[in-house]
Amino acid sequence: MPVPGGTLDVRVGAGTGPALVFAHYWGGSADTWTGVLHRLPPGQATVRFDQRGWGTSRALPGPYGLEQLADDLARVVEACVPGPYVLVGHSMGGKASQLLAARRPTGPAGLVLVAPAPPRPPAAVTEEYRQGLAHAYDSPETVEHALDHVLTATPLPADVRATAVRDSLAAGEAARREWPLHGIAQDITREVRDIEVPVTVLAAEHDVVEPPEVLREHLLPHIPHATLLTLPGSGHLLPLEAPAAVATALTDFLARLPRRPAH
Repeated sequence: MPVPGGTLDVRVGAGTGPALVFAHYWGGSADTWTGVLHRLPPGQATVRFDQRGWGTSRALPGPYGLEQLADDLARVVEACVPGPYVLVGHSMGGKASQLLAARRPTGPAGLVLVAPAPPRPPAAVTEEYRQGLAHAYDSPETVEHALDHVLTATPLPADVRATAVRDSLAAGEAARREWPLHGIAQDITREVRDIEVPVTVLAAEHDVVEPPEVLREHLLPHIPHATLLTLPGSGHLLPLEAPAAVATALTDFLARLPRRPAH
């Protein structure tokens, strides 16, 4: 699919809608969602892709900031989703999804934020913290350390872990550093007030990156109609640690959406 600077490799799962349009975390890829997709009801329409600067999209030029990620997400929707859709964003992808939803584009039926970065980070996200975070994916060893001590609360299956390590290393230098040095600290609280669609926030009980209390204090006040659901036992990488729980939450969210009148 053409985007400024090149093409995005978009994977479309044909089916009925609203389509679920997935945006992965900093260090992830389209494959972050594989376990979730395998647990969705048969015939659910899905769309996923590697964001600019990551995986198969690594060669795409910058900028790699939130606005560009939201622009790319909008183009994916326009090109690949003919009807209503639900944005499903994890962590960094969650913040990009918030920004797109705030623009009130045509077609969104809802927004599911999975362990999302809040519109404005808490005070703990200091300059020192962000500088350290920028080096989390410098090498296989640093990625393994991040997985074991920060990103997960439960052991990942060997194949899932190998994919997570591969994905975390599969980024250009500029894309890898953009999020920790800039995007995570960007204040989009003014924008997210314009989100009108139904919103569910999936928090992870043992998430040390975006703990439930941080989302309660730093996201819900800015999107006051959002509902928060805490999934037990998992850490920040909910799509990898608890794909069945995420799939169930998505299915329940779709079932609660207002029925659109037939034309």
